Amino acid sequence: MRPYRRLAVLGVSVLSFCLTDLALAQQRLSSSEPPVNASYDGRFTFARLRYTTAAGGYYYGGIPAWAHGYWSVRGGARAEASLMKILKEISLLDAHVEDSAVLALDDPDLCKYPVAYMTEAGYWTLTDREAEAFRAYLLKGGFVIFDDFRDPPRGGGGWEQFAANMRRVLPDGRFVDVEVSSPIFHSFFDIDSLGIIPQSYDQGPPIIRALFQDNDPSKRVIAIANFNTDVSDFWEFSATGFRPIDESNEAYKLGVNYVIYGLTH
Repeated sequence: MRPYRRLAVLGVSVLSFCLTDLALAQQRLSSSEPPVNASYDGRFTFARLRYTTAAGGYYYGGIPAWAHGYWSVRGGARAEASLMKILKEISLLDAHVEDSAVLALDDPDLCKYPVAYMTEAGYWTLTDREAEAFRAYLLKGGFVIFDDFRDPPRGGGGWEQFAANMRRVLPDGRFVDVEVSSPIFHSFFDIDSLGIIPQSYDQGPPIIRALFQDNDPSKRVIAIANFNTDVSDFWEFSATGFRPIDESNEAYKLGVNYVIYGLTH
């Protein structure tokens, strides 16, 4: 078992966010202009995927589903900044912490980022151009994490909507329930049971599915999907006292493993 005591230390700090900053964040995220990205310098940067959100997928005064957990307050992205702080503290990865990137699926710059993240994929709408560009990204070695989505009525089109989009991206690709013996669960921390995954507000057990290169479980994972759960909710709120430290630590272990796996496979 690898040590992770430093997770708990980081999890006890308290962040405060004022309503004025939140209102400004909502205004920025609701506009047609994307957030300002970190200048690319080769260091690892958390890359969030931006998409046109389907009807019903808007929250908190108009923030679209792709930005759930982003909370661009005071220049920072809340969920990803928390995860990057953990990675920087416990590994040799010199990640950007306060800076992140938000990119459309057909943005040529996406290929600069080996690991991408999408939230609320039940509200994901996809154009043919985006499907083609995203296919190229994944086949060139990109790795994507899908998180925080579920079936209707609370999850838009749910798994069916998501799977239909992914068939347009990779027509022959098939997601399968991933075994805990998969290298993705042992790339940094040894995760021996998916029962460690905490539930924030979803009912029933989390479902983790993977898409393998050539549909071959002996090859690399191209995409991982945290379905019927919201792992990043624990990253987002870990420093506020709103979520238990022990549960946040388990969510961080999963996030750290995903990033390290994406960078090494």
